[in-house]
Amino acid sequence: MLEIEHLEVRYGSELAVTDLSLTVGDGELVTLVGPTGCGKTTTLQAVAGLTRPTQGAIRIGGRTVSGERFVPPERRQTGLVFQSFALFPHLTVAENVGFRLSSGESVDPWLAWLGVAEQRDAYPEALSGGQKQRVALARALAHRPKLILLDEPLSNLDASLKDSLRWEIRNVLKEAGIPAIWVTHDQAEALSIGDRLGVMRHGALEQIAEPDVCFHEPVSRSVAEFLGEVSFLPAWPQDGHLETPLGRARSRQQPGDGEVLVRPDDLGLADEGPANGTVAWARFEGGTRLLGVGLDCGATVQLRTNHTRRHLPGERVRVTVDPGHALSLFPGASEAA
Repeated sequence: MLEIEHLEVRYGSELAVTDLSLTVGDGELVTLVGPTGCGKTTTLQAVAGLTRPTQGAIRIGGRTVSGERFVPPERRQTGLVFQSFALFPHLTVAENVGFRLSSGESVDPWLAWLGVAEQRDAYPEALSGGQKQRVALARALAHRPKLILLDEPLSNLDASLKDSLRWEIRNVLKEAGIPAIWVTHDQAEALSIGDRLGVMRHGALEQIAEPDVCFHEPVSRSVAEFLGEVSFLPAWPQDGHLETPLGRARSRQQPGDGEVLVRPDDLGLADEGPANGTVAWARFEGGTRLLGVGLDCGATVQLRTNHTRRHLPGERVRVTVDPGHALSLFPGASEAA
């Protein structure tokens, strides 16, 4: 288990992390995401012992490792997995995984578990990116850490490999039962693999919750906008319901004046009825098309359609809101998005 209380990290006069508190339970995988410079990697380095906090407390497995009781990285019982793999080029796969292990401990079970047993005598230069990352994870796990820290572990891999390897790594961590923090800039990655998702901004943890809560019930517009395509529609209460320029909508909060958050899957196109918007642009995505539509009310929204529907810029369309989707209401329509 990891416990962080009121963490602060400064680099000179620059405040990199401020008043960050976070607990990672046994076997839990927490993803940290946010824009470049938000403090997520600095947080990971502070937990690893690579950066000394200015204030706050860090405990790993109940043991205090920060402050006056500062424990160096090699004695924190944490496993580190980096985006650069950090393998020794002059050592074989087996030697990399077994580096600093006791002489009597075999690395072969770890190689087999991570699917790189056939490469045990190969050198890193002969491995693919995916194999290198599996070796790096095997090395981290072989030391039987109390916590695994992953810093952008898939950023150097191609898109198709990322999709499969993220689930392989998650499954291995879950089977091992080791708590982990996974830092990434990839929103889709963070949303899909974490038990909980932490969104950071300006050095602070802005929201920490289950991924679907952060996505559908963001605590701020910045969280909403960072986690995917987003639009805002004016909304107002009417007869106990929430009304929008696109019709009645379900609200997650008590209906009131403000703006509702709508994502592309909350909207659709109707084949009948008067048009209420004009297609501004269209992007082909393979199985779907993403459209930007300027509504007659002045708002601009994004929506997804099946790839078989083709709409060109300038075409008039009728946009509807899905009545089955509950939308988050942000009070105060005058607040800037």
